[in-house]
Amino acid sequence: MLTVGLTGGIGSGKSTVSALLASHGAVIIDYDQLARDVVEPGSPALAAIAERFGPGVIAADGTLDRPALGAVVFADAAARKDLEGITHPAIRDLAVQRQVAAGDDAIVIHDNPLLVEMGAAAYCEVVIVVDVPVEVQVERLMSTRGMTEDEALARIATQASREVRTGAADLVIDNTGPIDELESIVGGVWDELVLRAAASDGAGRDGTTN
Repeated sequence: MLTVGLTGGIGSGKSTVSALLASHGAVIIDYDQLARDVVEPGSPALAAIAERFGPGVIAADGTLDRPALGAVVFADAAARKDLEGITHPAIRDLAVQRQVAAGDDAIVIHDNPLLVEMGAAAYCEVVIVVDVPVEVQVERLMSTRGMTEDEALARIATQASREVRTGAADLVIDNTGPIDELESIVGGVWDELVLRAAASDGAGRDGTTN
């Protein structure tokens, strides 16, 4: 098994890269989906969120009211840290379960927008960062998600800086070009991952065993 971390700032096109890697045969562990799974009704994480942030973040049907919670945590760094303290351990545990289920011969991609922020890069044998300039992120968020420039910049500011992300990378994918160029780049990255998988001993970047 080869354990790969895939990350990139919001609007970088990381999800497109993830889908392309999946088409080559990678097993994708989608952390956005994990984040939804760990706060399903009845989960310990949802109960802890309700206790910390109050009943206003729980919808009438018992599910997490994400817009209500987002309005709190994106405006308050301390509140966001509290939320991460609840959800990140639960997400890590579920990710381990999904990786074990992938099988010993898999190339497992941990598709995680907060790979660096969670300290999870150290547990990956290879870290891939999808990179674009901040102005490209802003343009994409405005055109595809309907954000204002200020909203886009605020969301970008909640994540690790471009410099910090690329500093943690083994491989950087420049996604400023057209899709056919990206497909070619990802194909080359996949070939590199296959080679690394053949030589892998299963140890993370910090020497831990996955």
